[in-house]
Amino acid sequence: MAGSESQGRSVVVWVCEGTWRASVDAGLSVSPAGARFTLLHVTPAEVADAAHGAYLGLFGRGRGAGRDPGARLDNLAAASAGDLLARAADRLGRDCEKLEIHGHAERAVVAASAQADLLVMARDGDRSRLGPKSLGKAARFVVDHAACPVLLVWPEPAPDIGTIPPSPISDPS
Repeated sequence: MAGSESQGRSVVVWVCEGTWRASVDAGLSVSPAGARFTLLHVTPAEVADAAHGAYLGLFGRGRGAGRDPGARLDNLAAASAGDLLARAADRLGRDCEKLEIHGHAERAVVAASAQADLLVMARDGDRSRLGPKSLGKAARFVVDHAACPVLLVWPEPAPDIGTIPPSPISDPS
């Protein structure tokens, strides 16, 4: 990237527990000095919603305020996400936007990166071998639906090429 074209580049880095360091490092390694970074964390709402529903449906009728486990899980998740984003921003070492979203991760990432010039994310599946199973459901959805280029990184060194399954086509020789 050269000149003024590279100065306005926007990079979204999907920050997930366990893989965020590799994503931040990869974003830094491929982005020009003037790139604008957004660190994105998505907190799934399903767990807190399930706890809240169970509390209301089974235990919560007529109980005192402050006992809803869904609200407590939301508070813990927000604190954890804030801490993770702060650590990622420290590692990035540049000014950045920190964006925390609650919802379905795959759809939130696609929406948040729709106007970006690059999305950086790590594999979320089986990282012990090469191949399609190294992408989990969320990463596969994002790779298939992102409206911008996606840099997909291994959170640790990639497995050996020998982990590729044998070809289904037998060698005629």
